[in-house]
Amino acid sequence: MSASFSSQEITFHPEHEDSTKPIWRTFWILSILTVIELSIGLVIYNIHKGENPNATLVLAFKGMVCILTLAKAYYIVSVFMHLGSEVRNLIMTIVVPLCLFVWFIAAFLWDGNSWKNLRNRYNRINETPTEQVAPAAKEKGAKD
Repeated sequence: MSASFSSQEITFHPEHEDSTKPIWRTFWILSILTVIELSIGLVIYNIHKGENPNATLVLAFKGMVCILTLAKAYYIVSVFMHLGSEVRNLIMTIVVPLCLFVWFIAAFLWDGNSWKNLRNRYNRINETPTEQVAPAAKEKGAKD
């Protein structure tokens, strides 16, 4: 006697509207921030293209780009890496070493620039000008 068991598969189709809404919101926020960054970059390019670029204005625009980039990085880490919903201690174990790493880079750049300036200021080789010696004139009757 053979028994045949047949069962129907029960499937549930999840609703995607609620789960995709935050993804689309993130997409639009990051897209808007990127378009703003690109437009500021175009403004900086056009300012540099002119004859007398305003250094203060260019520095202000570059600062705005840095702030927008940090905002995008925070948003990406918060949403896509799910760090925004974690406990404070886990966030600090990621953020504090990152801040130290950024501080190390800034300190090394500052120290390297200082060393370069001191090396150029106290370089003994550049203190004495060199003299160019004119090549000896060939005599008219001499053979080569």
